[in-house]
Amino acid sequence: MYPRLYKSLKNNSFFVFGPRGSGKTTWLAQEFPTATTIDLLHDDTQRLLRASPSRLEGLIPPGQKTIVIDEVQKIPALLDEVHRLIEKRKLRFVLTGSSARKLKRGAANLLAGRALETHFYPLSIWELGKDFDLNKSLSRGLLPAAYQHEDPKRHLSAYVNTYIKEEIYAEGILRNLDNFVRFLEAISFSQAQVLSYAALARDCGVDPKVAASYVQVLEDLLLGKTLPVFSKKAKRRMTSHPKFFLFDTGVWKTLRPKGPLDTDADLEGAGLETLFFHHHQVLGEFTGWDQKLSFWRTQSKLEVDFVSYGSCGLFAFECKRSSMVRSEDLTSLKAFQEDYPSAKCFVLYGGTDERFVDGVQYYPFQKGLEKLPFLLGVSLDPKINSAATS
Repeated sequence: MYPRLYKSLKNNSFFVFGPRGSGKTTWLAQEFPTATTIDLLHDDTQRLLRASPSRLEGLIPPGQKTIVIDEVQKIPALLDEVHRLIEKRKLRFVLTGSSARKLKRGAANLLAGRALETHFYPLSIWELGKDFDLNKSLSRGLLPAAYQHEDPKRHLSAYVNTYIKEEIYAEGILRNLDNFVRFLEAISFSQAQVLSYAALARDCGVDPKVAASYVQVLEDLLLGKTLPVFSKKAKRRMTSHPKFFLFDTGVWKTLRPKGPLDTDADLEGAGLETLFFHHHQVLGEFTGWDQKLSFWRTQSKLEVDFVSYGSCGLFAFECKRSSMVRSEDLTSLKAFQEDYPSAKCFVLYGGTDERFVDGVQYYPFQKGLEKLPFLLGVSLDPKINSAATS
């Protein structure tokens, strides 16, 4: 069990959204050991409250002021009762969810601003400390159970089959599970790639609008995210298509079939980008900053893996698997430097040396990942970041 860097919002009710298995429940048990926990994954509890949300008050012991409700999206109507109890009895609710889809799309009561939101992610290099292993993270991902499991492939296979497939279907999000299963395999080939809905639709045999709706399902369920193109004050014609990332390298590799034509570069390059993307998101949640992540790609196919832009500054990152980075490998980064001279540019690569050449700072990938807060000018101590929210 690894200590998490998340901080609870003192004396406030709040939502904790995050993928199933990211560690929300374990963290809350540590943060609130005396709280009353109501688990909506428990069939009897779910049936009781689905029939009558007003029964919630009867499940709260006298004198209890903090209540944790696990997987609140199972019964969106329950939020009206939560809202009433916050107002009537001044109770504090901590509400977890592995999906915001039903809550936000169903116009559920999100407590009228009385509860803030924090987003929970799988483990990070800063939480694992000396136990972080780059190759291990690339192969099995950073979901806590998978990272520590004696048989991670079996665990991840069960995760994919019982949660991503069966439970999504059980929630009534999809009409055709077979189409969605084909889509999951097809989207796995788009990891860290520019997303073409037309090509994706052809690969899984559905209409492009259906493919786009499936991508939205993954985003709503916190299992994937699209990355927009950076186009502020663009001096070149830019592409409009986003990149796509499944949230975890282990889940992605479980979904993606590997054949004899796949090279290590194909998989490890996308894996490294996935780890960087994950850590940038985690850092944002720890510090409360306003840095927005995107990528840069022109219509002439010059591309920079990541651009981080906000009050901390403008930063460009290239993630390279190779231990040798040649000058011609940085043509796109140099073009970005020409267009944005104020940008700080970094290469995280498979080599062992740190160096600064022609305005570009090179770091071994793991060292660069560990130093990411320093590179972006923030601290992991929320007391130092005045905007910190979690």
